[in-house]
Amino acid sequence: MSRLGQDYAPADQPHPGDFPYRRGIASSPQVWVMGQYAGFGTPEESNARFRQLLDAGVTGFSVAMDLPTQLGMDSDHPRALGEVGRVGVALDSLEDVEVLMRDIPLESISQVRTTANAIGPIWLAWFVALAQRRGVDPNQFGLFIQNDVLKEYIARGTHIFPPATGLSLAVDVIEYTAQHLPGWVPLAMSGYHIREAGATAVQEVAITFANAIAYLDAAVERGVDIDRMAPSLYTFLSVGPRMLEELAKLRAAREVWARLVRSRYGVKDPRSEQLRIFAFTAGSSLTAQEPMNNVVRTSIEALTAALAGVQTLHVCAYDEALGVPSEQAAHLALRTQQVVAFESGLTETVDPMGGSWAVEQLTERTVADIEEAMTQIEDLGGAVRCIETGYFTQLLEESAYEHTMRIESGESVLVGVNRWQAPADPLTVFRVDPESERRQVHRVQRIRSQRDQGAVDAALTTLREAAEEGRNVVPACIDAVNAYATVGEMVDVLRAVHGVGTAVWAS
Repeated sequence: MSRLGQDYAPADQPHPGDFPYRRGIASSPQVWVMGQYAGFGTPEESNARFRQLLDAGVTGFSVAMDLPTQLGMDSDHPRALGEVGRVGVALDSLEDVEVLMRDIPLESISQVRTTANAIGPIWLAWFVALAQRRGVDPNQFGLFIQNDVLKEYIARGTHIFPPATGLSLAVDVIEYTAQHLPGWVPLAMSGYHIREAGATAVQEVAITFANAIAYLDAAVERGVDIDRMAPSLYTFLSVGPRMLEELAKLRAAREVWARLVRSRYGVKDPRSEQLRIFAFTAGSSLTAQEPMNNVVRTSIEALTAALAGVQTLHVCAYDEALGVPSEQAAHLALRTQQVVAFESGLTETVDPMGGSWAVEQLTERTVADIEEAMTQIEDLGGAVRCIETGYFTQLLEESAYEHTMRIESGESVLVGVNRWQAPADPLTVFRVDPESERRQVHRVQRIRSQRDQGAVDAALTTLREAAEEGRNVVPACIDAVNAYATVGEMVDVLRAVHGVGTAVWAS
């Protein structure tokens, strides 16, 4: 590969791969892990979609789970009615995970990612148990657990427990992986959903890193070595259509993170300073009007991510503003990544935009603005306190309102929406089979009737005791999963011990 520009920089400017990593965490060009977010209906249906994507060339994938699963409800829970398999795959027990991953060799996949946040310990337990049953060393493949529950309270809403409990369970995952599964990603510090909820680029990174501080502080307090966990972390950030601003944000995020962990935690391993970025093109930039325009939008966003040197990328499908992506749209989204990676030539150069006057000025300004916003959050008591007082929610509401007003006034142009509108394009929208819910409800009820109930009861008792005594719950979750306890049963045990959390809205 070309070394163009790699060593051409002013003497006082760091090279790619050098602290503070503005120009990238590696000194040589690398192609990112290509993954697509998918999942719907039953585990069988999602398995078929995953295998199609693998055949098309993905090197990792993200499992979209339905809302009942994310909220710790079994598919036959009364509140799950009408939502089973709707916006993701329904997963009730280890059997569902076994079906989901059928004929997919774990050891040949770079990453299996998920939106598991409030149920992070259970998601970890499912894949440990799956690996055990297949006779595979869990460290032979890369499980990527989002596990960032703090952002759920302010941006996404799939939290279950009070914030302090949610934080503690997330740290259980970080602690367990640091001790037993160093190759897994136990936390993806998630700015994506914060941005989708209305945050500016600066707020996205500042709030994300404030949340990260809460996790790291809690883990260090437990005695976890910072250099055993920090190298495994990712951040999960949005890439919107304003190319230079988003490029500057991603470069600035690396620099701010490197300075933060060096000054606050005194890390000794350089890998702890190197922020790995999972970029996801902005779902909020997609429009239901003239959906084929979204192909252009996501192509620009994918190009921005490539210019910024991210480690993992997902490109949204053009029909995602209308529902679960169709097979054709998901295929084209993957092809977008592949064309950018292998036909543009951008992956032959590290930080190709480095040295641009506009980009460097924007990066400097963004670094300063992020650090100023983080200082303000710290002064207000940190992330958990800002969640509890509604401060974060207020920031997002104000930013979202201002953005909407710019679109409605025409100040911000949205092609095909507030300018140059055209008649609606005929588009076949993917629909989940309505029979999927009935089949999944039958499955979870069958599992309960056929398993060893004594083993389930004993495992759930152990889980309750671990929660009551403040011990790490992951080992107990693994035992419960292996006994085919359901996600709803495990969460009910934890809910009985810890109570439930409610969102705090701005006043």
